[in-house]
Amino acid sequence: MDIYYLHRLENLEKEIGYTFKNKSLLIKAITHKSYAYENKAESYERLEYLGDSILEFISSKYLFTNYSGLSEGEMTKVRAYSVCEDSLYEVAKVHGFINYLLLGKSEKTSHGNRKAILADTVEAIIAAIYLDSNIEEAEKFIINNIKSQIEFASSNVGTKDYKTVLQEKLQVNGEVTIKYIIVKEEGPDHDKSFTAEVEIDGKKMERGIGKSKKGAEMEAARRTLELLNS
Repeated sequence: MDIYYLHRLENLEKEIGYTFKNKSLLIKAITHKSYAYENKAESYERLEYLGDSILEFISSKYLFTNYSGLSEGEMTKVRAYSVCEDSLYEVAKVHGFINYLLLGKSEKTSHGNRKAILADTVEAIIAAIYLDSNIEEAEKFIINNIKSQIEFASSNVGTKDYKTVLQEKLQVNGEVTIKYIIVKEEGPDHDKSFTAEVEIDGKKMERGIGKSKKGAEMEAARRTLELLNS
C-alpha cells in the first residue's frame, strides 16, 4: 500500500469521522464488484448486506427511543424515507465517496447507476465500522448522517404536502410557474440548516428554514399558503 493511497484513506476517514484499525475493511467497503473482478479482490457486496441490517436496526431503535408519538405504521414510513437509496446517496455525496470509490475499467466506461453504487457503499461503510470496532461506533455514524432525514420525515408524516397544496391552489385558474430556491446554507455537514424561498411567476414570496432542503421548501410553501389565505 503506497503512501499516496494511505493519505487518501486518511482523508476518507476524516470525512466519515472514524479511523480504522484494519484498513483492509475500509478498502473493501469502497471496492465495487467491477474492480474486484478485474483485480482479483473482494468487493463490498457482503459488507453491504450486513450494513443494510445494521442500518435498519439502528434507525428503528432511534425512532422507537426518540419519537414516542409515532405509531408503528408512521415509524415504518419515516424509516423507509430516511434509509432509502436517495437518502443514502445524499450521505455519500456529503462525504465525497465518489472520490474514493474503486471502480473497474468496465464500470468507468459504462457510467452505470452511480446513485445505487454510492448508496450501497454507505451501507458497506457502516458494516466495516461495526466489524472494526463495535455497534456504538456504527450507531454514531448512522445517526450523525440520517438524523436530519428522520427529523424531516417525522415532522411531515401524516401531514399535508404543502408544496402540492400550494401548486393546486395557484393553478386553479391556469398554469403558474413555481420555483423553490435554496438561498442560504449554514452549519457543519452533520448539522446543516437550509433556507428556501418560493418564487411564483418570478415574484419572490415567503421563506422557510429546515434541517433539510425538502424541509425548508415545505416550510416556505406553508408560509406562502398562510400569506395567500390571510
